[in-house]
Amino acid sequence: MESASPSVPFPLLQTPIESNYRACTIPYRFPSDNPRKATPVEIQWIDLFLNSVPSFRQRAENDPTVVDAPIKAEKFAQRYTAILEELKKNPESHGGPPDCILLCRIREQILRELGFMDIFKKVKDEENAKAISLFENVVRLNDAIEDEGKRVENLIRGILAGNIFDLGSAQLAEVFAKDGMSFLASCQNLVPRPWVIDNLDAFITKWIKKSWNKAVIFVDNSGADVVLGILPFARELLRHGTEVVLAANDLPSINDVTYTELIEIITKLKDENGQLGGVDASGLLVVNSGNDLPVIDLTSVSPELAYIASDADLVILEGMGRALETNLYAQLKCDSIKIGMVKHPEVAQFLGGRLYDCVFKYNEVLNY
Repeated sequence: MESASPSVPFPLLQTPIESNYRACTIPYRFPSDNPRKATPVEIQWIDLFLNSVPSFRQRAENDPTVVDAPIKAEKFAQRYTAILEELKKNPESHGGPPDCILLCRIREQILRELGFMDIFKKVKDEENAKAISLFENVVRLNDAIEDEGKRVENLIRGILAGNIFDLGSAQLAEVFAKDGMSFLASCQNLVPRPWVIDNLDAFITKWIKKSWNKAVIFVDNSGADVVLGILPFARELLRHGTEVVLAANDLPSINDVTYTELIEIITKLKDENGQLGGVDASGLLVVNSGNDLPVIDLTSVSPELAYIASDADLVILEGMGRALETNLYAQLKCDSIKIGMVKHPEVAQFLGGRLYDCVFKYNEVLNY
């Protein structure tokens, strides 16, 4: 079950795209490396994906929509493990050499071939319901902050705190299974600034001086991430007169929110006048990004998104998959933000930061 529409490049990538853009942030290998021998970085990342197999198998075997789910879940675990081990022996097998896009794609393809279309559906629905019940309180707390700069910082902290809900990370899946996660506690417990990449002060200065006409936000996870992190921030942009386009996945992948789920969430949050927490939401649009993975290659988005995004003057990529493991160094023709929490030790090591450190990378493009 692949996305139906043909894909096109995201129109705000710097051109020529071929020489300016590479989706994956962390180079697993260099041209000088032996093509037939896995590099230490490739092995490190393959092991990371291997470590997540048990939690995916567990989700799959409890999928009520699949007949013989436990048997098929075991098949998934065996098949994916075998492919990962084979890539260690021969990095050119299975469409390699591997990068984070290929490793995610193989995992999703095996799940879908076995009939597992959305193994995280139950937990996503539960987390969305929980977050929706907290939305009003979160925006009320934000609105009570009179200093605009402090309010914006609080909203950004909310995005980072919400981003903790990530069941693609083996450690976090374990923590979550034990006792869930409290959004407000997570906000308090972010690692202290300065973060490993921290352009927040420059962004706040810009925010106070100007407002953008149209912002495109590539969203990430269900639950607290999108409902309590992204939507309060989107609401603040709307209040500033900015049109907001939320780009969400076409097909389910891990606990990422899909565009159909996001439309449903926003419908539940709006009041009878179409307002979002008392703010006019007529300038808020949800679009199918055309993506079906937890990472994204911006040379391949839906034509709808490309059309709607072509005149945006702010692009925000959110989450470890879309903003750190891919696209951290993506050059765009307009102002951009890459924001996410570092949830894999391998990413922390690459960036020279701490596990659960934060990234807020703001690039301003003059005279766009």
